[in-house]
Amino acid sequence: MSSATSSSSSTAAAAVREAAQRAAGAAAALRMAPDSQVSEALAAAAERVAVAADAVLAANADDVAAAEASGTSAGLLDRLRLDPARLEAAAQQLREIAALPAQPRMVFVRDLPGEGVHGGQVWERRVPVGVIGATYEARPAVTVDVAGQVLRARSAAVLRTGSAALRTSSVLVDEVLAPALAAAGLPDGSVQLVRQPGHDAAEALVAQPDLVPLVIVRGSGETTRHLSRLGAAAGTRVLAHADGGGVLYADLAADLDRFRDLLRAGVDRLGVCNRLNLLLVHAARWEELSQVAVEVLSEAGVEAQLPPHAQRLGHEWALDSGNEARVTVAPVAGAVEAAGLAGAQTSGIAATVVTEDAGTAAEFLGSWGGTGGFWNTTTRLLDGYKLLGVPETGISVDSVPGPRGPVTGADLVLRQFVVLPAGTAEADGVEASLRG
Repeated sequence: MSSATSSSSSTAAAAVREAAQRAAGAAAALRMAPDSQVSEALAAAAERVAVAADAVLAANADDVAAAEASGTSAGLLDRLRLDPARLEAAAQQLREIAALPAQPRMVFVRDLPGEGVHGGQVWERRVPVGVIGATYEARPAVTVDVAGQVLRARSAAVLRTGSAALRTSSVLVDEVLAPALAAAGLPDGSVQLVRQPGHDAAEALVAQPDLVPLVIVRGSGETTRHLSRLGAAAGTRVLAHADGGGVLYADLAADLDRFRDLLRAGVDRLGVCNRLNLLLVHAARWEELSQVAVEVLSEAGVEAQLPPHAQRLGHEWALDSGNEARVTVAPVAGAVEAAGLAGAQTSGIAATVVTEDAGTAAEFLGSWGGTGGFWNTTTRLLDGYKLLGVPETGISVDSVPGPRGPVTGADLVLRQFVVLPAGTAEADGVEASLRG
């Protein structure tokens, strides 16, 4: 490692740690804050978006101009660019998060059968993590979206965005979030933005488990896999999915019109993780349905990759720059083989079966162990807004217990068990206090 590289890493680590320490200082107040106070802050932030719109758009224009000058691709420029409509959409997300009903902080589990020191009532609490980190690509609206979700979970946020969006994100934090937090009486350290550009800051964020035990990594591909590995080595819990790729299995009993509709719906956007990536077709209808797929996908500007394949079946085209407009197509013997191939060849994010046979649908979904399973509906539905009606912080495709699928503020808490004496006024008082 060169001295310049070492200096950059040290600077990034110091910037992240300073931000994390400020967030940790705010965590205690957020932990005890009433849900109404958090909602007040989020609603105020939504109103501040319009107040700060000119400053936000001016900073964004500077970010976009710099990105264009550096040769940033059209797709990344589109993600970076804000306009009044996108700003209003960000404000609306804050309003929706603010309006979410409060989750119960404590629920009764059972009465213990013992007496004295072996007896009492068991309660389960939802307690804040404390400080939650988030690193994401240069999409400035994510700054307020993720901050809102973390605050809703009564934790403080440490945010790190792509360098291209740093000007815009700084204005959003300084002119939208910070004034709203102050107006609601919440600590100004509740949302911290790491203002050090470069990937070193992202690596430093996942390496501070003593201050930031949980980090949400928004993005895909090797960068996300790298950050996940670093976080695991450091002992940080990382919520991320580096890979996606939806699967469609066309069964022997597939309705032709529905099949066409699902093909079109699956490729309406080619850069997203839940798009159609792999099409599996029952061998008995291969000649017919593979040709239909070629025609329908071609009309959408997408190439159907028929056998023999030069790449593995689950190759994720969304991450293959310049080749995004492709879908792999292959024959299978039936629903069980289709589900098995989908699980073995892809990340397991989402798979759907198109069939008019309920038994086959049950067979496919019963054999599928992935994150989202669908019958005659598109994998594009695997999204927080579409499935749950609330914004998401990201999608988890973990195959171990924990949040899975679209992750929202309701998932960003810890379980804690409390045992209280039964039938005393003092215990009732403690219970009421813990409920909030």
